[in-house]
Parts: sequence; structure tokens; C-alpha cells
Amino acid sequence: MQALIWAGAALTLLGLAGLAYCILRATKAKRSGLDDAAMRAELQRVVAINLGAVGLSALGLAAVVTGILLG
Repeated sequence: MQALIWAGAALTLLGLAGLAYCILRATKAKRSGLDDAAMRAELQRVVAINLGAVGLSALGLAAVVTGILLG
């Protein structure tokens, strides 16, 4: 079960890295001074990446909890 815990921790860290990327990308878009339509399009892309990163983190945490409960 140790492998499940470590794999889950790795997935969680990848998800957190994705969340940090989303924050940096949204901040960069805000500072670039895009017009309304371009800003909306960029933020829609960021939201999609953000949702994937949160899902990856949730899967990782679920794997960690499962590994702990089974171990």
C-alpha cells in the first residue's frame, strides 16, 4: 500500500503545480491589459486547466486515503 500512498502524493503535487500554473497564467493575463473578449477567452482556458488540476489533486488525495485505510 506504500506505492499507492506515494503515487497519490505525486498526483496531488502535480495537481498543486497545475493550480500554481493557473494562478500565474491568470495574473499574467490580467497584467497584459487584454480587451474584454480576449481576457474572457484566456480565463476560460485557465478555468479548464484549473478544473483538471483540482480533479487530479482530488484523485491523488483519494489514493492516499485509500492507501492509508488499506494499509
